[in-house]
Amino acid sequence: MRNGDGTGPGDGPADDGAAGDGAADGEAGTTAQGTREFRTAELAELAGITTRTLRFYRERKLLPPPRREGRIAWYDEHHLARLRTISGLLARGHTLGGIADLLGAFESGRDSHGTAELLGLESSMITSLFAEETPIRLTPEELADYFQGEVSVENLAASLDIGYIAVDGDEFVHTSRRLLDASSALVEKGIPLAAVLAAGRELRTQTEAIADVFTGLFRTHLLPKEQAAAPDGLDADRLGELLTQLRPLAKQVVEAELGLALDRRVRAEVDQWIARGDVTAPGAGPSADAGAAQEEEQPRPD
Repeated sequence: MRNGDGTGPGDGPADDGAAGDGAADGEAGTTAQGTREFRTAELAELAGITTRTLRFYRERKLLPPPRREGRIAWYDEHHLARLRTISGLLARGHTLGGIADLLGAFESGRDSHGTAELLGLESSMITSLFAEETPIRLTPEELADYFQGEVSVENLAASLDIGYIAVDGDEFVHTSRRLLDASSALVEKGIPLAAVLAAGRELRTQTEAIADVFTGLFRTHLLPKEQAAAPDGLDADRLGELLTQLRPLAKQVVEAELGLALDRRVRAEVDQWIARGDVTAPGAGPSADAGAAQEEEQPRPD
C-alpha cells in the first residue's frame, strides 16, 4: 500500500538486519531511571509495522534517533507513541510529507513553549478565579479527528501561538474543552479552521480590552476601598474573596452586552439580506394580489 505521497514502506532500505539495530534480538530493556526500552524488532511488533518500515520512517526523519549502546539501538515509549501517531495519521488520509511537517511543528511547539506557560498553570492564588475552563489532553490523531483533516502545519502553529494548545510529551493539551468543542462544531458547519482561529485571535484582542475595563474598575474603585478598611494590609484571602465576588458580575455584564450587540448586528444584517432579496421575510409568502391573480386565471365552471 502506498502512503498518499507516492511513497511506501517498500521504498525504504531492505530489512537486511543491518548492524546497530539489533533486529534479530527483540528483548526489551529498562534504563537506570526505570524507563522501558525496546530493540528494533520488538518496537516494530508493538507498533504493528515491519522493521523495514521502521527504518524507512527513521530515514525520513519521522522518528527521532534511538539511543545507541555499542552496536545496539534502543528505542523508548516516545518512539512507540510516535509510530502509533504516524499510523493513525496515515489512516486518516495524511501523507507522509504532511505528517513530517506536522511532527516538525509538534517538536517546535514542545521546544519553544512550556505547557504551564501557555496554559497559565503556574502557581498563583488567582489562577482560576475567573477562568472556568477544563483543559483536555489529546493525541495528534484525536486532534486530527476533531477537525476533519484541517489540522495543518499553519493551523497548528496558529493554535500554539494563540495559546489554545500546548505540547506536553507526546500529547497536546487544549486549554479549554468548551473552546475545543465550539471550534470543532464551527468547522463541522463549514467554516474553515483557519477562519475560526483568525476569529479567535481577534476575539482574544477584544476580550483583553474588556478585561482591562474591569481590572481598571477594580484597581481604581474597589481596591483602594478595601485597603482603607484594612490599615494593617490587605491579606490574600480577602483579596481572593473580593475577586470571587466580582467574577459573576463581570460575566453577567459581558454576556448581556454581547447578546444585545448580536441582536443589533444580526437584525441589521438580516434587513440587508431581505432588501437585496437574498432571503424572504419571516411569514412572507405569495402576496394576496398574486393569489387573486392566480384565482382569476383559473377557468370558471359554466
